[in-house]
Amino acid sequence: MADVESFALDHTAVHAPYVRRIAAEHGQAGDTISNFDLRLTQPNESDIPTGALHTIEHLLASLLRDHLDGVIDCSPFGCRTGFHLIVWGEPSIDDVASALTSALQFIAEKATWADVPGVSAVECGNYRDHSLHGAREWAAKIVAQGISRDAFSRVV
Repeated sequence: MADVESFALDHTAVHAPYVRRIAAEHGQAGDTISNFDLRLTQPNESDIPTGALHTIEHLLASLLRDHLDGVIDCSPFGCRTGFHLIVWGEPSIDDVASALTSALQFIAEKATWADVPGVSAVECGNYRDHSLHGAREWAAKIVAQGISRDAFSRVV
């Protein structure tokens, strides 16, 4: 089986919340795709309940694209501690952290149900499992801690 970088990461050594560049892959045509670890809660100590995480996911899908060029996908980790962010190019960690902070501030302070995209049975595979209240609470908690630019020491 192929090695997976995130399984080699010492999850006991990181200090969430943070943004970490996992890798930048270069294609044969010269294109670059970057993968970021958007870790919102401390691994093995806290996890975001599925309803709140699902709503954060739907909001980040739009909000990150509003603040950051080249977003391909933002998908939650199965452990419910954060997200993979896949983007074209190689944006700086500062740019990604700033975009994430702006998105989470909006979720915490302003988001209404009208802002959450894709929440009907037609648009979502599990439309009943959302929690805007939970998303707002978790986003506020994460913003209050600050998004570190270093996974192994708090650099906000």
